[in-house]
Amino acid sequence: MNQWHLFLAFFRVGMLGYGGGPSSIPLVRAEVVTKYRWMTDEEFAEILAIANALPGPIATKLAGYIGYRVGGALGLVNAVLATTAPTVVLMIVLLAVLSSFKDTPWVAGMTKAVVPVVAVMLAEMTWQFAKQARAALGWRPAALLLLACFLALQWLGLHPALVVAVLLAAAFVGRSKPKAADRDKGGERRASS
Repeated sequence: MNQWHLFLAFFRVGMLGYGGGPSSIPLVRAEVVTKYRWMTDEEFAEILAIANALPGPIATKLAGYIGYRVGGALGLVNAVLATTAPTVVLMIVLLAVLSSFKDTPWVAGMTKAVVPVVAVMLAEMTWQFAKQARAALGWRPAALLLLACFLALQWLGLHPALVVAVLLAAAFVGRSKPKAADRDKGGERRASS
């Protein structure tokens, strides 16, 4: 049954992920975290961060990893095909149909009307991640990190993958330091005993 649910979950993402990768992220989260509970919000955030640091379309990377995690190699193929097949078919059909109507007002209006929906979906997911960051770090560090990332992306013009890679490296280095400090404290305790 997991393979069928996996296919349905990523088929829905492929069908409804209008506007590219960023718009599909909240849809993947809704399927994987909320509906099927294949992972927690924290696990999804970690996978999303790693996927953003890697090259290629985000929806396909998420589908590949989650598919493999849920259903092994067959799940990987299943999820990636379910994500990409609707896009390929719809691109061929819609481009053929819409190209003949591209100058009509209803087609232009249709594409403009979807943008606010995608913005709301991304804002909702951003709020969820901000709450997780606050819970893990506290408001002040989370707000400072958010501001630093915003400045790095908007003001310095750094590539998002570079920002994610720096944050992952900092988290990795930061994780290893407390363990070393704990060992030092343990050594001091043993020496004083």
